[in-house]
Amino acid sequence: MVRRLKFPDRRPLFLPAVHPCPCVLPATLLTSLIALSCSISGYGSELFATQRRSAREVVRLVAALSVLFEEILGQEMEVSEFMVMCLSEVHVSLQKIKFLLEDCSREGARVWILMNSWMVAAQFGAAARGFAIALDALPVDDICVSKDVKELVELVSRQAWKEKFEVDVGDKWAMETVGSILDGLKVGIEPNREVVKRVLDYLRIRSWNDCDDEIWFLEEKMQCEGEKEAVFLSSLLGFMCYCRGVMFEFENRQTSLSQRVETLSCFHLEDFRCPISLELMTDPVTVSTGHTYDRSSIRRWLDAGKSVCPKTGQELSSKELVSNLAMKRLVEEFRAANGIPPPNSGKRTHDNGKTAVPRSQVAGHAIRKLCRFLTRRLVFGSLEQKNNAAGEISLLTKSNIFNQKCLIEAGTILPLLNLLTVKDASAQENAIAALSKLAKQSIGKRAIINWGGLDTILMVLKKGMRLESRQMAAATIFYLSSGKGNQKLIGEVSDVIPALVDLIRDGRTCGKQNSMVTIFRLLLHPGNHQRVLDAGVVPLLINILACSDRPELLTDTLAVLSALSEYEGGAIAILRTPGLPLITELLRSMETKEGKEHCISILLSLCGTNTEGKDILRVMARDPTLISSLYSLLTEGTCHAKRKARMLIKLILNFNER
Repeated sequence: MVRRLKFPDRRPLFLPAVHPCPCVLPATLLTSLIALSCSISGYGSELFATQRRSAREVVRLVAALSVLFEEILGQEMEVSEFMVMCLSEVHVSLQKIKFLLEDCSREGARVWILMNSWMVAAQFGAAARGFAIALDALPVDDICVSKDVKELVELVSRQAWKEKFEVDVGDKWAMETVGSILDGLKVGIEPNREVVKRVLDYLRIRSWNDCDDEIWFLEEKMQCEGEKEAVFLSSLLGFMCYCRGVMFEFENRQTSLSQRVETLSCFHLEDFRCPISLELMTDPVTVSTGHTYDRSSIRRWLDAGKSVCPKTGQELSSKELVSNLAMKRLVEEFRAANGIPPPNSGKRTHDNGKTAVPRSQVAGHAIRKLCRFLTRRLVFGSLEQKNNAAGEISLLTKSNIFNQKCLIEAGTILPLLNLLTVKDASAQENAIAALSKLAKQSIGKRAIINWGGLDTILMVLKKGMRLESRQMAAATIFYLSSGKGNQKLIGEVSDVIPALVDLIRDGRTCGKQNSMVTIFRLLLHPGNHQRVLDAGVVPLLINILACSDRPELLTDTLAVLSALSEYEGGAIAILRTPGLPLITELLRSMETKEGKEHCISILLSLCGTNTEGKDILRVMARDPTLISSLYSLLTEGTCHAKRKARMLIKLILNFNER
């Protein structure tokens, strides 16, 4: 029996058949034909949700013809060049048939195949015609095979010509029904659940995981299609998301949330997008409301006569644009760290999957109705229903910004915060995962803060029932801290920073990274530096430098130490640990450019301390390998790394002269 392919590395309904080499040996060609025939014959009708009759007919025809290949190969008869050419054409046709069968039995593609039924039926017909043409040209009279085999070949050819590959009656009904549902959603009509259930049963989509596979397939397909096809795929995607959340709300999920826990980085793409263009910012500027935009985008906004902040809708007290140099530096480091080309290089960084508006009206209405349904479940449902709704929300929020906005507007924030306090580990984990995504949006941040959610999230960070929940709580605080004034607000909550430090001490790699990048962001407010130092984070970070071999973790650790070292108290705290030789060694051995730059930043800060700066310079001057590492950065480092390397080289050379 053939095992169905879940996500093959081939574009669906693309049939890249390869013509056998002209000099192929007859025995090799026949062996391959037998293998292809056996593979096609293994496709049983139970594998197909649609196109069952077409698939059954081609499987039957190919299975009958395999007798010919076996007899020719078994008798070791001499095969003419023309016979090889004809068999090669048969081989090409069989490849196309096999590709079609793979696509029609592919898990996750059932709805898409259904809605392309006419095209699929036409491709079955074309493959069968090609098969028949090759058989007609096959000189079976010139080879020594039995009369029965010759008659069989003629019969197969005749049936391949005669067979009408049309869309099945059931497929037509299901296709028209789905089309009618999409038309209704386009104008905001809620689908009839009984009708939806009959369609899903027909397609053998009978579980939450079956529906999730369909969504995965459609999301993957949207990434490689043009705008017109993407709009249609978006409609199907919205409909299937509705089905997954509404029709299968009581199904068990096989996707473990602990496998989806987000690992943050000090350099996060969403933080560097302009809220207007959704592109990576090149010249970030801050307006009077405190929000940052790319200069060209906000300038076009203001030139169009608008006088409000695009994100908040607040009236701008001034149209002055203040350059955000710190953000510009972070964007440049992010580009260098992730290999993103600089602006004007001809490569765009826009991600169509992260759109703030739906790609189609159908998707928009489907998601809004799903969000209202999930909100009702969170408020009025049983604990199981609340848990499943929270899990569904955590998945929806990963898709795009539009889903996040719909969920926030539907009122999910408060019931999700309430769900954090229940004595159920799974519900708490799903709720904090959903909140961490909703906190990315400005309106989500405000809603969480206004509802007093910071204390509840802190409770999960300190005493979460699962470690994964604590890690997601750290991620949630990370996103909350990006709001205007939130770094100060969060830092002043007495237990937040100590709880983050505890997670660095006790957590897994993911939890350590999430805590460190959250602390890194909180350090953007100067008042938090002493709080972080008082929590005892420096010895923990130095220990990570000594024990860890994970480049991402080391880079984030160095980023936090670099931020701390910019202040006298932080530099002194680092000097009181055995961190200096570790940092100089990492400067030589680290492969990431941003890691090397953080090392140089720390060393520069340590040299600038009033009490021990000269001693640090003396130690570095005695290290002959350090200067060579610094010189290598003058050619290989980022522009900031080069500038810092020059400064450090100058300090060391001046010290040696003195």
